[in-house]
Amino acid sequence: MREVVLDTETTGLSARDGDRLVEIGCIELENHLPTGRVYHQYINPTIPMPPDAQKIHGLSDEFLKDKPVFSNIAEAFLDFISDAKLIIHNAKFDISFINAELERGGLSTISIDRTVDTIAVTRKKYPGAPASLDALCRRFNIDNSARTLHGALLDAELLSEVYLELIGGRQPGLVLETSEDSDEGFEVVKRERLLPRPHQPTEEELEKHNRFIQKLLNPLWKIN
Repeated sequence: MREVVLDTETTGLSARDGDRLVEIGCIELENHLPTGRVYHQYINPTIPMPPDAQKIHGLSDEFLKDKPVFSNIAEAFLDFISDAKLIIHNAKFDISFINAELERGGLSTISIDRTVDTIAVTRKKYPGAPASLDALCRRFNIDNSARTLHGALLDAELLSEVYLELIGGRQPGLVLETSEDSDEGFEVVKRERLLPRPHQPTEEELEKHNRFIQKLLNPLWKIN
């Protein structure tokens, strides 16, 4: 089962009001585990970066001015996500920005139905508990010390670990591994193979059986 953990950074909070994407980060999962394949792209939003947004992710106009616009990376992005289920923290936010960019390019939009919103999963599993990515990292003892600023790829990596915990967590006890170089593991016991016993009784066994039968008092097979 292929899934893609996805995160974005933007120039603001509302795609409807004209804010734009500036970064996309994706982590590929197979059977809920990272494969090592990633997609990461900075994007020139073609509009000035508001100071408040820059404080969140640290991406400046100077840094983004030579990056491609979304229409130039749309095909590569769509090829990477393909038809995978998308794992997103606050899915409506990210999908609204992605769809706004796709609509500008005359491309088909992405249905919210193909997403798993980890905020919704958290609120269902832990009602009333904080649902931010940082709070979930603390809950599951996931190291987020590198997250001094928001970054799409780093946040997608952290979210992939959070998602694994939300759906059941790692269960190493279910996997038994041994190594020739390890002193630990299972002891192999070799049992001596016994020769098969003959099916027919010996004459000595038959004689002992008959003597035993004669000693029985009122056996059932002799009662009329």
